Amino acid sequence: MPSKTLVDITPTIVWQNGQVKLIDQTKLPLEEEYIITDDYRVVCDAIYRLAIRGAPAIGVAGAYACVLAANEIQATELNDFIKQYLLKADEIGSTRPTAVNLMWAVKQMKEKATSFSGNVADLKIALLDLANEIRDDDLERCHNLGLHGASLIPDNSNVMTICNTGGLATSGIGTALGVIQYAHAQGKDLKVHVCETRPLLQGSRLNTWELKRTKTPFTLMTDSMAARTMQKIDIAGIFVGADRIASNGDTANKIGTYSLAVLAKHHDVPFYVAAPLSTVDYEIESGADIPVEERSPEEVTRIKGVQFTIEDIDVTTPAFDVTPAELIHGIITEKGVARYPYKESLEEQRNAD
Repeated sequence: MPSKTLVDITPTIVWQNGQVKLIDQTKLPLEEEYIITDDYRVVCDAIYRLAIRGAPAIGVAGAYACVLAANEIQATELNDFIKQYLLKADEIGSTRPTAVNLMWAVKQMKEKATSFSGNVADLKIALLDLANEIRDDDLERCHNLGLHGASLIPDNSNVMTICNTGGLATSGIGTALGVIQYAHAQGKDLKVHVCETRPLLQGSRLNTWELKRTKTPFTLMTDSMAARTMQKIDIAGIFVGADRIASNGDTANKIGTYSLAVLAKHHDVPFYVAAPLSTVDYEIESGADIPVEERSPEEVTRIKGVQFTIEDIDVTTPAFDVTPAELIHGIITEKGVARYPYKESLEEQRNAD
């Protein structure tokens, strides 16, 4: 965990008195409410319904959910405990399919159990220690990522982003929005053009809350205003996050990201992805191997439960799209800025000290 960050850490998720405390992002920005629970199923539900979202954040949530699952197992014999624990961990890891951080964190929590020698009580302590390490590690990664990315933003500039990639999407600092907020914290004069991010409005609900909190200048716009904005305003860069990055650099992120990348190419605007290396899935060759989650049609036909179109219609509901690597100007990680071709540069970062 960094000794000093450039922005105040967002209270996204913490372990507190044997429970998980997380901010309910479905209530923002109008209400600031918290979910406090010792039931891993409640955390799984929070992940599924996006009360907590963002690849790094749900990785941390998954780790803490594993601790809660372990704590409710009554078995005292180690092998019996591990059998029950692994089943629950698999349940947690399958809550959302696209973001690789969830599986990455749960895998570590499973490996801790299967490689452990000792008694069940000590294993439960070790699992909590590991979950806390995963959270602290995310803060450290995002801090370094923010410093690397902020150097790409010039003074007196306009930048653009989609979806929420600030502290709410991580353990408290952020990826792409964290980069922008770090640049602002360094004293750079900038303005953020925030895409509202349909269908669930993470831009208008969550980015506005975060940018107000750090006093970073911004303007909110609909997603369909991005092309005109690039045409009329000198945009210094577009900064987006990632839910999974393939080994070749193809990047899955919130639906609408690919459109921005195409528009950026046409308008000669640098398009950056910001994500920790824990979001890179080195086991897959390309974006064709990334599963894209399909969400409920009601997320498109309703806002806050209010219906605004007719019933009984076909609705397209992918939560993510995949941006081809060749449209990405650079991938910002805690190790620096990887450049195309990403197969080589991401592997170099993976092996760097």
